[in-house]
Amino acid sequence: MVDVHQHELVPDHTVLDPAEIETVLEEYSIKKTDLPKIKRKDKACPGDAAVGDVIEITRDSRTTDQATVYRLVVD
Repeated sequence: MVDVHQHELVPDHTVLDPAEIETVLEEYSIKKTDLPKIKRKDKACPGDAAVGDVIEITRDSRTTDQATVYRLVVD
């Protein structure tokens, strides 16, 4: 079976710890539930992610070199 995390087109996905989550939420003045969602069963979702976790996705960008987005893990 192919590990999609190793594919060059799949950006880095990292599970944030609670302190990092609070920093992100404060920075954007939002609630956790306001974040875009990612399904727990998504192949790109890290294996150690649980429902309710926040994932940081860092991808290459033509305009800003790297773009960081956040997703809330849902069932």
